[in-house]
Amino acid sequence: MTVSWAGLAAEARISRSVLAERFVGRVGLTPIEYLLSWRMAMAKRALRQGDQPIAEIARTVGYGSTSAFSTAFSRVTGSAPGRYARQEH
Repeated sequence: MTVSWAGLAAEARISRSVLAERFVGRVGLTPIEYLLSWRMAMAKRALRQGDQPIAEIARTVGYGSTSAFSTAFSRVTGSAPGRYARQEH
């Protein structure tokens, strides 16, 4: 099931900007920051388990390409996905 930000706002009968404001007030992050944080947490867990290829992890957490995932992961964690998977945690 795909849920859009506009759909959520419509369901709540408020504007997207008000929904975003309330989201930040409750969660402390913008919706996109929260999504990135969630994706990276899921990716870290999968990389620590070590039973999936990086390309599969990238698709699972919502990236269209391994390259885009690797770039985002490296930017957020300071480590490439392969290196992160090899580290002890």
